[in-house]
Amino acid sequence: MQSATRTNQDRTEKTRAALLAAARALFIAKGYAETSTPEIVAAAGITRGALYHHFQDKRDLFRAVVSEEARQVARAIGERAPDSLPPLEALIAGGAAYLQAMREPGRTRLLLIEAPSVLGLAEVRALDEAQAARTLAEGLAAALPAQAGRNAGLPLAALTDLLSAAFDRAALAIDAGADPAEYHAAISALIGRLVLN
Repeated sequence: MQSATRTNQDRTEKTRAALLAAARALFIAKGYAETSTPEIVAAAGITRGALYHHFQDKRDLFRAVVSEEARQVARAIGERAPDSLPPLEALIAGGAAYLQAMREPGRTRLLLIEAPSVLGLAEVRALDEAQAARTLAEGLAAALPAQAGRNAGLPLAALTDLLSAAFDRAALAIDAGADPAEYHAAISALIGRLVLN
């Protein structure tokens, strides 16, 4: 009995993974609006019924793709910026990890261009706050209180939002062909001045 349950669970996971992979590739290649559910199921090698068994609609499938991308970015940040690092070093390492993770082909388009258009800014912000922005807020919270001076009492949520926007702008520039090293240096300097002033 347990073997049959495991087999069904494996099949379910494989179907879901196939849908996510096919949808991701098509959303990157064509964009959300130009991708149809028949194309997705054909690319995944499954039926439309299987698609609707796993996802409410194309938007729900897109949300799952974007959520997985955001989790992978947050995972990369966590690996490169462990709690054992001093706060400033963790922020800089986390920033470098973010910029590197966003270089995964298609990720910038999915997270920074398509997602706000398809899901809306409020949902994208909530998703970001649960992933990469959460780690940024935690890093800033750890770094700023340790500093006496003019940064004391600055609004953490606003700082996180503005710094997150700078990271996103850097990722877009790098995706468009800008030098990653220049943006990493600029972001590191920005973080250093914010934390050390």
